[in-house]
Amino acid sequence: MPPATLEALLGHCRGSKDGFYRQNALFARFFLVMCSACTTFAYMIDFTPFVRGRFLDRLQQQLRYIDHADAVQQGELVRLIEKASLTRIGRKYDFSSIRTYRQFASTLPLYRYEDLQPQIMRMVNGAKDELWPGRCVNFAQSSGTSTGRSKYIPITRESFKWNHFVGASDVVSHYLNLNPSSRLFSGKAFILGGSFANNLQLKPGVRVGDLSANLIENMNPLANLVRIPSREVALMEDWQQKLPLLVDASIGADVTNLSGVPSWFMTVINEVLKKTGKSCIHEVWPNLEVFFHGGIAFGPYRKQYESFCDMSKMHFLDTYNASEGFFAVQSDWESEAMLLLLDVGVFYEFLPIEDVDSKTPEVYPIWEIEQGRTYELIITAANGLWRYRLGDTVRIEQLNPVKITIAGRTRSFINAFGEELMVNNADSAITAAAHETGAEVLNYTAAPVYAEGGHRGCHQWLIEFGRRPADEARFMQLLDQHLREVNSDYDAKRTGDIFLSSPLLVVASPGLFDRWLASTGKLGGQRKVPRLSNNRDIIEQMLAFNS
Repeated sequence: MPPATLEALLGHCRGSKDGFYRQNALFARFFLVMCSACTTFAYMIDFTPFVRGRFLDRLQQQLRYIDHADAVQQGELVRLIEKASLTRIGRKYDFSSIRTYRQFASTLPLYRYEDLQPQIMRMVNGAKDELWPGRCVNFAQSSGTSTGRSKYIPITRESFKWNHFVGASDVVSHYLNLNPSSRLFSGKAFILGGSFANNLQLKPGVRVGDLSANLIENMNPLANLVRIPSREVALMEDWQQKLPLLVDASIGADVTNLSGVPSWFMTVINEVLKKTGKSCIHEVWPNLEVFFHGGIAFGPYRKQYESFCDMSKMHFLDTYNASEGFFAVQSDWESEAMLLLLDVGVFYEFLPIEDVDSKTPEVYPIWEIEQGRTYELIITAANGLWRYRLGDTVRIEQLNPVKITIAGRTRSFINAFGEELMVNNADSAITAAAHETGAEVLNYTAAPVYAEGGHRGCHQWLIEFGRRPADEARFMQLLDQHLREVNSDYDAKRTGDIFLSSPLLVVASPGLFDRWLASTGKLGGQRKVPRLSNNRDIIEQMLAFNS
């Protein structure tokens, strides 16, 4: 590495607002010089012992507040309110006069994305001091709503600094604690990211894209020394061009850890195995030791990963890392429950699942929640989302410290491959396909078909027609096309058939939906089959009735 590059990186460390890098400039110089001087022997050097202490110090900080969740969370709320007191929303609700949680909860309403969308779009268009101080130039593009194809979640400077990057560091801290013999920093991290929406007409400097693309573009340059692929490849938009470059970049690297969405990485790993002719990924990356995964449930993919890994070497660590924030990390091999991160620029509230449709729901802070109950998660965060209803539900598995599992969404959906397909997307697309083919749809439900046996995953649609389309293949083509038009995440996963294959049709026999509902004792009134399910429980029962 040229000296000028080293000095530039070191200068970034000295000038960084992040205390870790600023306070450890000497360590950074040592790390950079060693990386430069020892290129020939890179695979023989393990930097893990040099950095382990720093990460475990952070873990000890977390452990100190195990019994003080109320104080830590109230401190976060005060920090957020004070920071945003002069914003448009801060002046509207007189943040400067709010001193307690009860004042906060009685002053601000609960918000859904649609409620905040006007302010967020003003931020996208360059407005300052709307929901958070200053101008926000990074936005995570997420799945569509009833009012648009995509959501744009702000990622402010503070949400990068206080939340996303701290959360990523916390994942490493917990892993190093759980695996004392780890050699994580002896090789490279393979971080699989998305891309930016380069087709949008945006204000100069504004970046809209996948959360992972925003993180890769804004991470400290030091991280680029220990990760693959290159930033240029990582941010490529065309997955058909990107996939072979990812494979080539990884085959020759000493990969020790993976970070990404299980369905995406499954595709990459299968291509790596195919190109190398290997059956076990550890024949390609002998020092691979952990997969930090999130975004979608790992359960359906676990057996497939275990089938091509040497499980005597491999670990899997779950994270709750959403566009809206980094919220939790698995902290125990014996349990899949995740530790809720309390001091990362997020204040949590909890709405009981039975009250999600109430017009005046009772909402609880963390010090009033109950173990064993399921709640919709509500956040107030450094990205300007105030009392924001995520739509995610979590089950409280443990108190002191608070540990959660993700229970699902408050509405039916499919997110088996990161596509976040919502009912309003499906309703719109199937209506358009029926209109264009002259078909009449009486009822439908859809569920994922998980990848196995070398076949990619897809969606299976069970549809009862009043009038069948003359060309059923054409009907499904149009359904797929319209889904891609209304949902950017679905469109991304369908591009080039890389992550998600074309949807499959099963024609329901006449009266199937009513027969199945009658069998459950739920026929009549407002009872109906869920349009979308994130598992195959319901559709398998109905397929049995269909035969």
